[in-house]
Amino acid sequence: MDRIYPTDLNDTEWEILRSFLPLRAKRGRPPTDRRLVINAIRYWLRAGCAWRLLPREFGPWSTIYDIYRHWVKNGRWEKMHDRLRDKVRQAEERTPQPTAAVLDSQTVKMADQGGPSGYDAGKKTKGRKRHILVDTLGLLLGVYVGAANEQDRDGAKTLLARVVGWYGRLAKIWADGGYAGALVAWVKALRPRGRLHLDIVRRSDDLKGFVVLPKRWLVERTFAWLYKQRRLVRDYEVKVEHSEALLYLAMSGLMLARLARQRRK
Repeated sequence: MDRIYPTDLNDTEWEILRSFLPLRAKRGRPPTDRRLVINAIRYWLRAGCAWRLLPREFGPWSTIYDIYRHWVKNGRWEKMHDRLRDKVRQAEERTPQPTAAVLDSQTVKMADQGGPSGYDAGKKTKGRKRHILVDTLGLLLGVYVGAANEQDRDGAKTLLARVVGWYGRLAKIWADGGYAGALVAWVKALRPRGRLHLDIVRRSDDLKGFVVLPKRWLVERTFAWLYKQRRLVRDYEVKVEHSEALLYLAMSGLMLARLARQRRK
């Protein structure tokens, strides 16, 4: 299949991805070309345009949006992301289950579409806050999007309560000084019979200017990767579930490209 736009899947990427997609329904209206649907969503994410501005080559924008929305609702984007992450970790000779992770948050402005929002006094920004947990390769382990006025520690509790049960071998989480305090004991209590430790990486007062902090740079690099998708520069989604799905979508594209390069070697 010829690539019309740089964001289109190449043949190797499609061969990897197609096995992760749900089976087609045997009844009902004729199925939409799923490769075309994925290409349209990848274009929309990278270009940062409105759904109605999708090029006509992709077909009716409403059809693309309906499929995207349905896959958000049934968790398809997250499931696809998780299977890709397992393959990337295995290709890097890592086990699918990580033993260490890094936690951080990022505040982004919102458009005027409505939905949950708040004012982050520290960043002087009105919008939403993205809380992410990544492994030592910088790959997403979990995502939580909330109002920007939610404290980092409270957002971390929501995220970790959601994902810790998925990673039974996880033993250490690194985070910055904003997570110090009662959260350390709270994390330890998540596994009273196991080992799970929140390790605070502090910046020394003697350091001046920009300094790369141990382990912290891993999650900062992940945020930089995500920011290359123009749709993620701001939060345009009404529902936070859609905001979270976009983070999984963006990371899926990065992992898919990595796996395709390795397969072509």
